[in-house]
Amino acid sequence: MFRKSWGDRPLLGRLSRFVGLLLLLWLPVAIPIYGLIEDSNTASILGTGILYLLFLVLLKLWGSRVYGEPRVFSYYGLDWTARNGWEFLGGLLGAIAAILVLFLVQVALGWLIWQGPQVPLVSLVLEAVLVGVAIGIAEELLFRGWFWDELRRDYSQSRAIALNGVVFALLHFIKPLPEILRTAPQFFGLVLLGVVLAQLKLRGDGRLGYPIGFHGGLVAAYYGVNVGQVWKPAEDLPTWITGIDGNPLAGVLGLLLLLGIVIASRVTTGSQRTQSRGEERRF
Repeated sequence: MFRKSWGDRPLLGRLSRFVGLLLLLWLPVAIPIYGLIEDSNTASILGTGILYLLFLVLLKLWGSRVYGEPRVFSYYGLDWTARNGWEFLGGLLGAIAAILVLFLVQVALGWLIWQGPQVPLVSLVLEAVLVGVAIGIAEELLFRGWFWDELRRDYSQSRAIALNGVVFALLHFIKPLPEILRTAPQFFGLVLLGVVLAQLKLRGDGRLGYPIGFHGGLVAAYYGVNVGQVWKPAEDLPTWITGIDGNPLAGVLGLLLLLGIVIASRVTTGSQRTQSRGEERRF
């Protein structure tokens, strides 16, 4: 089923084989689920869950048999180490702090109105963190783990970062055309977010702690604000200011925040490399 020669093929050849195998395993299970379960939300959750479980199984086989990596998940950056854990915590708290500052700035400008959480705070925080961390692990293992590794086998680091961001945004825009047009401003924000997360992976020397934490923190903050209805937009303000569907990263301030993080991360990474080269020369 798997051949080592697949690892020598160009990127599109490798991706088509991986995705083709995944669909071959998933469709026989998914078709009955979507056909027999009437509730679309239940069917979607079940179908997506099974798809991701199959992805994990296939990822294990792909890494070990195609590339000869015995510790596949560690190879892709998902290490259960103290260092990865601290980086995860730093990314999580950093993302939550950034979103809270973003909302507070909008409140100060009169763009948002504080109304306090509309549900019990403790349960809201727990739900938000659990949802954020689950999505962070799932998407980062996919995009900054497996897909990032495939990109780096064929492209330079800068091109891989750009492609990672664009594909990350495109796959989040698989929806009906009217919805794509309505939420089009979100696309640039998703591209920037993909770039930020790829840069965070580099900052962690290939570990996924930073990107999982930062991605999870953004989702947790967004979930908490929307489900808890902590703030509401001021009247007569366009959504490109406050963010489409309440998404803070789909507004002008959110885009500026992400752009600032991209620039800061690039400068920091560059200074770290310069420092590392200097230390190598001394030794």
